[in-house]
Amino acid sequence: MRSGAFSSWARTLAVGLVATSAFLAPAPGVAETAPIPRVPAGVTAAGAILIDQADGSVLMGRAIYTERPMASTTKIMTAVVVLETPGLDLDARIPVKSVYHRYAVWKDASTAHLHTGDSLTVRQLLYGLLLPSGSDAAYALADRFGHGSTRTARTAEFISRMNAKAAELGLSRTQFGSFDGLAPTSTNHITPRSLARLASYALGNEQFAAIVRTRTTSVPGWTASGGRRIYTWENTNQLLGRYWGVIGVKTGTTTPAGACLVFAITRGGRTLVGVVLHSASGDARYRDARLILDAAR
Repeated sequence: MRSGAFSSWARTLAVGLVATSAFLAPAPGVAETAPIPRVPAGVTAAGAILIDQADGSVLMGRAIYTERPMASTTKIMTAVVVLETPGLDLDARIPVKSVYHRYAVWKDASTAHLHTGDSLTVRQLLYGLLLPSGSDAAYALADRFGHGSTRTARTAEFISRMNAKAAELGLSRTQFGSFDGLAPTSTNHITPRSLARLASYALGNEQFAAIVRTRTTSVPGWTASGGRRIYTWENTNQLLGRYWGVIGVKTGTTTPAGACLVFAITRGGRTLVGVVLHSASGDARYRDARLILDAAR
């Protein structure tokens, strides 16, 4: 082969390899350097990604392997650990302790406004966890499903199971330091790639998928005196019902994490899962998601 012809063939092969590798996630232990299509201009998020749920292929992204705090998107894993508890009874009642509410107030966290002395089912608390993003609901679930003789021991063991599940799923550069995302960045972080994989996995659970696509719900809690109290919760995800095909998933906001959003859409039998971490503002995260989804059409 002539030198000039070889150079032309090599350049063509290299372009083809780059195009192909753009849609492949690196295997564990492989350098995460494969080029991927960029997110559209105008996306403000420091980290972003869109994947195909069917095969996990990366459709576009920005800094997808960079660790960032994830705020309340942490609660996706909280729900996964609860839903995968052996022998789970979704209708079992859990009493609300005063410490759950006090914790949310102390942390200045989003809340499901649980009332001390009331009892709610596991299913109801999952709605309180994922719709209004209640840190009080997260605490109640971690306390109930963690193992140990004290509340501190139980929540710590629950968080350890969150990390064990992350390792099982192969979520690289991921660490959970809390059940709700309100731990220091050094102990509670994830990459856009790993968070998209986690959300994709969680959506495979029918109960999780049903909850995160719900825009609003009202559930009856049982009061200590035997009466009923109606809890009404709205989903914090403003894409639901406002962008065609959106089926979830979860918002998150803290000062270190900025405005975060995990989102998913179904079009023509195909499900795409996206993440934006540290968007410019709460409104900007939705604009970022729309720009990404529009580009994927």
